[in-house]
Amino acid sequence: MAITPGLEHTRKAIGWAARDTSGVLSPFNFTRRETGEKDVAIKVLYCGICHTDLHNAKSEWGQSFYPLVPGHEIAGEVIEVGSKVEKLKVGDKVGVGCMVLSCRSCKSCDENLENYCPKMILTYGAKYVDGSITQGGYSDLVVVDEHFVISIPDDLPLEAAAPLLCAGITVYSPLIYFGLDKPDTHVGVVGLGGVGHMAVKFAKAFGAKVTVISTSPNKRKEAIEHLGADSFVVSREEDQMQAIKGTLDGIIDTVSAVHPLLPLLDLLKSHAKLVIVGVPDKPLELPIFPLLARKGVTGSSIGGIKETQEMIDFAVKHDIKPDIEIIPIDYVNKAMERLVKADTRVKLLLVSVLNLMKLAFVVD
Repeated sequence: MAITPGLEHTRKAIGWAARDTSGVLSPFNFTRRETGEKDVAIKVLYCGICHTDLHNAKSEWGQSFYPLVPGHEIAGEVIEVGSKVEKLKVGDKVGVGCMVLSCRSCKSCDENLENYCPKMILTYGAKYVDGSITQGGYSDLVVVDEHFVISIPDDLPLEAAAPLLCAGITVYSPLIYFGLDKPDTHVGVVGLGGVGHMAVKFAKAFGAKVTVISTSPNKRKEAIEHLGADSFVVSREEDQMQAIKGTLDGIIDTVSAVHPLLPLLDLLKSHAKLVIVGVPDKPLELPIFPLLARKGVTGSSIGGIKETQEMIDFAVKHDIKPDIEIIPIDYVNKAMERLVKADTRVKLLLVSVLNLMKLAFVVD
């Protein structure tokens, strides 16, 4: 086992955890498992905050275990590797996304779609094979199976890499799978938060025509002048929505609040799909008549490990980086409040983790 000089052979960790459905986070001491032969120990330098963290911290989906250390957009540096680790070494820049294990033998895993494995284990809040509950990246240290660790190229700063491991792959994967990665396509992006602004950046890098659909007129300038969208539509303005009716080849819906689907389905061409990647805390109403016109509603959840690595490499090649804001760790609860209110000056908030008491967070 290779180990950084001076690193203790313990798995003591410190993080920030929610302890009940209030979702309020506070310092928490806990224990990580020992580094196994195929494991990598990573010093966390940055970790994103997304809507999933907020929902889970408050157990709004009814499946949280407390204490809960959130965080699945993790970027840092390898500090220890197991004896059978092959692709990584101490000092490497790496990332960990939304999952830390899968069965590695089912059809989904064979097709490099570990994210759809029935036995996939989430980075936090899930039961691990040893019976413990996984804890996330709002901490100083994580221990992860090598297969689920993403290599971060030197050309991509870690603070930029962190949000890509959830927000980035969440939009990259469906853009490719549903054929929206071609120059002759017209893609709609609903919502211009952390995930939405990444959808615009990736779709434009693919060469697609992009229309941003938002309830906020004040985001028009940002969408067009900063992100490079081709057009902007206010979803509450009927005349604007009518003007693009039946013109979109696909829509990436990033909104995590309850919202009507019918106005969005009306914007699609026949055979096109509305792809939902946001996760509201209550069910959405599904209108039937647009489906009879062969318009579909589907969803997508992150991507496999191979595709996530490809996404990172694509981001480097096309200089795709998220918009971020650095925040201190003791601001994390305020950051969560801003997330609820969609009160963010930029799309992602970030905190730098340079020692045990400074953690990195990205808010989308």
